[in-house]
Amino acid sequence: MKKLAILFPALLLVPFAHALKEGDDSPCFSAKTDEGKEWSACDFLDKKHVVVYFYPAAMTPGCTKQACSYRDGAGKLSKLDAVVVGVSGDNVQSLKYFKTAENLNFTLLSDHKGEVAEAFGVPTRAGGKIQRTVEGKEVTLSRANTASRWTFVINKKGKVIYKNSKVNPTKDLAEVVKAIKADK
Repeated sequence: MKKLAILFPALLLVPFAHALKEGDDSPCFSAKTDEGKEWSACDFLDKKHVVVYFYPAAMTPGCTKQACSYRDGAGKLSKLDAVVVGVSGDNVQSLKYFKTAENLNFTLLSDHKGEVAEAFGVPTRAGGKIQRTVEGKEVTLSRANTASRWTFVINKKGKVIYKNSKVNPTKDLAEVVKAIKADK
């Protein structure tokens, strides 16, 4: 993984000039988790494969299907020595609601400035708010930007071994598993 200082302006959120591709070094990125703690991809170098999936908005239909697929496939990923992180423009509190509502067993990252998406070349657009019920309480989920649905797999050496910019939320896990198995 190449170290990448993420200092991009968050004012204009559009498709980026350089999208990562298979064979590229992954950026060494960090972001706040659903628990408000700092998470860094560099911590997994030489230890785990890292599945980085970008999704538009917590608690929307496609994003929920995709997240639940990863939740239910945690055992498969663990056997392949892989961890998964979901990345969106949702704020930390919205990610907490999403994790609680769907009983998610993996880390969600808040990319509220779009810096992680930019580092990977993932297009973003304006954010928004939605109302949902979590544990019987009406809550507002807020996101500063809306990322496109893209998935990357980074191997233990920090190389991108898989990229999908046309993700099917219900088939994403199967494609990721196939890519990790092919890298061994």
